[in-house]
Amino acid sequence: MQKIVECVPNFSEGRDKKIIDAIAEAIRSTQGVTLLDVDPGPSTNRTVYTFVGDPDAVIEGALNAARVAYKLIDMAKHTGEHPRLGAMDVCPFVPVRGVEPEECVFCATRLAEKLSSELQVPVFLYGTAARQGKHRVTVPQIRGGEYEGLQEKLLQDEWKPDYGPKSFVSNWGASMVGVRPFLLAYNINILGTKEQAHRIALNIREQGRGSGQVGRLKAVQGMGWWLEEANLAQVSLNITNHKVTPLHVAFNEVVKDAGELQVGVAGSELVGLVPLEALLEAAKFFMEKEGLMILEEDQKVRLAISRLGLSSINPFDPKERVIEYRLPAQAAPLTTLSLRGFVEAVAARTPAPGGGSVAALLGSLGCGLVTMCGLMTYGKKQWDHLDQTMRTHLPITHLSMKNLIPMIDSDSDAFNQYMTASKMPKCTAEEVAARERALSAALDRAIQVPLQVATLANETWPVLTEIAKVCNIQTASDMQVGARCLEACVAGAWSNVIVNLASLPTTNPRKSSLKTQASEEMKKASFHLGQVLAIIQERMESS
Repeated sequence: MQKIVECVPNFSEGRDKKIIDAIAEAIRSTQGVTLLDVDPGPSTNRTVYTFVGDPDAVIEGALNAARVAYKLIDMAKHTGEHPRLGAMDVCPFVPVRGVEPEECVFCATRLAEKLSSELQVPVFLYGTAARQGKHRVTVPQIRGGEYEGLQEKLLQDEWKPDYGPKSFVSNWGASMVGVRPFLLAYNINILGTKEQAHRIALNIREQGRGSGQVGRLKAVQGMGWWLEEANLAQVSLNITNHKVTPLHVAFNEVVKDAGELQVGVAGSELVGLVPLEALLEAAKFFMEKEGLMILEEDQKVRLAISRLGLSSINPFDPKERVIEYRLPAQAAPLTTLSLRGFVEAVAARTPAPGGGSVAALLGSLGCGLVTMCGLMTYGKKQWDHLDQTMRTHLPITHLSMKNLIPMIDSDSDAFNQYMTASKMPKCTAEEVAARERALSAALDRAIQVPLQVATLANETWPVLTEIAKVCNIQTASDMQVGARCLEACVAGAWSNVIVNLASLPTTNPRKSSLKTQASEEMKKASFHLGQVLAIIQERMESS
């Protein structure tokens, strides 16, 4: 799996297009990185850049951007609504794919070393990369006093930079480099004053009003400001952990306080990119609140954008703003083939794709057919009485269909991993040991993948059975094919598990339990297939 790190440097320039573009070009021209987003703010006089790449590439991309900023930005002349400490104010690294947080700490430390050494500027480490104690872990702590108070701050021993000189560099200020989870820069639009927006921010941010007056929302920083270009105020929030405080929770709390102040709320905006999960969680909330059934991911995203008013200031295009939609595509050679191409690949004189991939495909097709049968019943007047039943069951079969699709490639990948391990050198004791470890890991995956396929497929049976009892009888044959596909999926997965278990040593304590687990999955599929076919047959005979 390709390692991908996200880097989100914030530069203190949001008005001069030439400077903004020059920094963007420095990032864009760095080999191995992809610039995803450039989000300037005239009122804040700040631009957020978002780019991704492997760890070494993102370090170089951030350094290239800083080199340009050092020449073009003069902090002694900077003003803006957003708090700031330096020209490259903050530069967080975020683990995205195949990367542990520790590797991002390395990125932050390496950038801090290079930045301070080459440009001779003070650099503070924050977040997971912080070293100097609890008083300087968060950005607000380090940024206290801002640029104007930095010269005096640097004279204090407790504020000695992690890297670089203690001396004040007037054109640059200081930089904060760190590691964090996805941070959502989320602004809610208030048709009121800056002061009213700030009152709301103080109520809801975790810090609250200080002096023991904590706010209502955890993992939230906030303030109020005036957005001149939009002629409105904003409650500007940094949600440092959207799993603790989701977007819709923050939005609803602002709406509540705005109502008490009798001021209007006119949508919201996200600065930079957003993880798909955050939008889907908001969509789930609104679906449950409004009693909606939405199956497709793009429609859920559209619902979240609409209900949160994310296009209220600028159009929110999920293809451009959702991080997962902008990442370099992972290799999925089988699921991206045409139908003809896949069948011909299966028929080719190669061991993969083989029965395991076909089994996963059959499972997905089976769930897809059952979903289709449910949708042929849902939404039609003559079956209004089944509306709630279908709303309950269809999301489950649809999700099972989606979850089984990537398993088509996973099975083939597991086989290829085993073959690669088997070709490792074995001339020395160390090589033999390394080969054995790789073979053991690959064999374990070759067993676990089909076992997971069987488990995923079998989880659908209870819902499939309920749909079979009531669905449009005109889809009876489709239900039968779907059920048989699902059973064939489990049978194929069971066969793969049994074959691969034969390669495990008899002394392996897990061998017996894995065989029992696979056999139980097979029995379950056989039982439920018979049950579903009997239900359909009885309905056909009585219709």
